[in-house]
Amino acid sequence: MRAMIVDDEAPARSELRFLLEESGSIDMIVEATSAREAVEKLMETRVDVMFLDISMPKTNGMQLAEALHKLKNPPQIVFVTAYSEYALDAFGVNAVDYLMKPVETDRLSQALEKVAERLKPQVPPPSVERIPVIKSGSKVLVPIDQIRFIEAKDDYSCIYTENDRFLSTISLQKLEDRLAAHGFFRIHRSYIVNLEYVEDVEVISAGILQLTIQGFEDKHISVSRRRVVALKRALGL
Repeated sequence: MRAMIVDDEAPARSELRFLLEESGSIDMIVEATSAREAVEKLMETRVDVMFLDISMPKTNGMQLAEALHKLKNPPQIVFVTAYSEYALDAFGVNAVDYLMKPVETDRLSQALEKVAERLKPQVPPPSVERIPVIKSGSKVLVPIDQIRFIEAKDDYSCIYTENDRFLSTISLQKLEDRLAAHGFFRIHRSYIVNLEYVEDVEVISAGILQLTIQGFEDKHISVSRRRVVALKRALGL
């Protein structure tokens, strides 16, 4: 792991550097004496974890952590401080740990283990291949590649395949969340379509589109105005 120590006191930086080097978990250590210097060095060198003192002049460690928390891929934050009263605030910026000075070796090891755990690649959830539906009062599973479109109907979702229609108790929002990665697109508050089966896109008037789905040529599904741009992008239009 690559680490940055941010502390305005040289003895504190030296002590923490020694402990990190002794841990065997850190490959590179960068030091900064202020929040401003930390940001400048972070722009030059990507680090995995930042050990932040809280009590620093001008911008303190908590303020720096709040700013970093807004970044797309911020470094993990471990606070290292002599003050216990900021511990609750640390959770608000998703800090990994909160170490009290003087830092104990065991506590530092625990913090490093937590950082390593957070840095592990996230395993994506298993692919959704079939959706449970209701047919003749019984539950069956429909392969998602057979689904042409889904329509909200009262408290149910109607799932259409080429030759059949099924009811599902899963809400349209949950179906959208589960199927978005499989080529399905929410075109309207009441409709999700499988882009693979979009046969025709018709411009009715400025900003208004209608879709025709393969196998359902007599049914024209309107696209919500606010979804038009995203749909065109998804279809490569």
